[in-house]
Formats: sequence, structure tokens, C-alpha cells
Amino acid sequence: MEEIRCLIVGGGPAGYTAAIYASRANLSPVLYEGIQPGGQLTTTTDIENFPGFENGIGGQSLMDAMQQQARRLGADIRRGIVVKADLSSRPFSIETDNGDRILAETLIIATGATARYLGLESETRFRGMGVSACATCDGFFYRNRDVAVVGGGDTACEEASYLAGICRKVYMIVRRDVLRASPAMQKRIFETPNIEILWNCNTEEVLGDLSGVTGARLCRKDGGIFDIAVDGFFLAIGHHPNSEVFSEWVETDAEGYIVTDGRTSRTNVEGVFAAGDVQDPLYRQAVTAAASGCRAALDAEKFLNSLK
Repeated sequence: MEEIRCLIVGGGPAGYTAAIYASRANLSPVLYEGIQPGGQLTTTTDIENFPGFENGIGGQSLMDAMQQQARRLGADIRRGIVVKADLSSRPFSIETDNGDRILAETLIIATGATARYLGLESETRFRGMGVSACATCDGFFYRNRDVAVVGGGDTACEEASYLAGICRKVYMIVRRDVLRASPAMQKRIFETPNIEILWNCNTEEVLGDLSGVTGARLCRKDGGIFDIAVDGFFLAIGHHPNSEVFSEWVETDAEGYIVTDGRTSRTNVEGVFAAGDVQDPLYRQAVTAAASGCRAALDAEKFLNSLK
């Protein structure tokens, strides 16, 4: 069984940044990239809001650069998914899908959160070509154009409100006849003139061509079918934090997000830290994930130094 000082689980902005900082602190980190190396950003085309890139950068290119930087500084980056964890005592016991067995003095969980999709074949086909689960990330590309937002909760209303400030028209596709959002958020939506709510509607198909999304086919509760013309199709029906393998040991909230101590990355298990979207139900941005990865590595370094 391999013994290491710092194990990082997750290969997105949080995990790679944690690996960069842990490497510079001589913690000899080992990072398992998980089911989606590079995280959700690998499904995004251009990123305009990550600092330092005046003309933007592709999501895959940014993740490749972070990975290469971590590796150059000494991080041992491996493919693999953690399938079993025992955090009852330290060193922590971790097993991966490829049979690796690890004993880790510290653990940084950076497994991210997966956006919920409708499960349509057309939705998958146009992902990154007009279909997005992050208006803050991708809304800029639809300035002065028509878009649709699926969902009726606070997140959907926040996304629609943000898009209304930059887009010509925003359709909200709501499967019920009411919004689930807070009264204050509902008021904002109802008072925004370029937001139109399509009540009692489900999406049958995302429409498009080789250039990307061109519209959506909707079905009303009464069975009526109709199409809308949009260039962007945004999902806002929630995220699922990838915390299950650790949830027996670390505290999570009702949605499954890992609970951390105040402004730190510390969990309720001493020596276990969480970073990125797996502990952030609010912001879910690449730059905030990277910042929390930095905090996690610094917290892990401080913890290990306290044991000397």
C-alpha cells in the first residue's frame, strides 16, 4: 500500500491549483483526476472571465495548462476514480477503480459538482454549441440575442435575470404554473420586460444545425407542441455535488455539498479538506474554485507542519 503526504481527488481548477501549491510546499502531492479530467470547463468553448487572458481562452486549453503547470512543479497526476474511502482514522485509506490503494496523511477533496441536464440526445449533441449550464460563464457570447433558461427556482431566476441584462430576449421554460423561487426573486423576474415565462412547458428537443443551437421544441401540459427560436439554451435545474464516496465521513448539507469551517477548507474530519464546487453551492466559478484549491493546499501544509 502506497503512503503519501497529500492526496488530491479531482482534476478541475480546484484540484490542479491545490496540486500547484502543494507541490511548491514540498508536500509531494498525488492527484487523481477522476471521471472527467479537467472538470466541467472541458465542456466549455471559450472562457472570457478568467483573469490573465485578454482575448479569452478555451476551457480545455486552460485545464491543460493548469495540469501541465502542476506536473512541472512536481505533482504526480494520475488517471483514476476514487471508489472507496475510509476516513475513520489517519492516515486515510483510499482505493481507486484501477486497484491503487493509498494511505494519505492529508486529503483534499476537489471532486466538483455535476450540472443536472434533461437527458435529451439533442441536448448532449449541442453541449458547448449553445447548450450550457452556466449563464455567468457563457452568457457573454449571446449579447443582444435570444436565449432560453430551463427551470423555475432561484438559480433559474438568477440566471434569467443575469441574461436579461445582456440578451435581447430571455424565455424561461417552466414545467409548472408557478415559480419555486423566493418572492423577491419572482418580483424581479416579473418586472423585467425582456423575460417571458413559458408556463407548463417541457423541452422535447433542442433544435440546431452545424453552427449550433437555433431553437427548442416545447410541449405544453395540454399536449400542444411549438418551437421557439433561440441561440442559447441554458440549464438551471441544479447541480449534484460529487461527494458520495466521502459522505459517510465528512459532513454535508442537505444537497450533498461538503461543509467547511468558516473561510477555511477544513472539514469536520481532521486532515481532510474540501475545495471547489463540491463545497460551493453559491458561486461555482473557475476562479473561485482555483482560489479554494489554493486555500486547501495551504491548510493541508499548515496541518502537516503542526504534526512535527
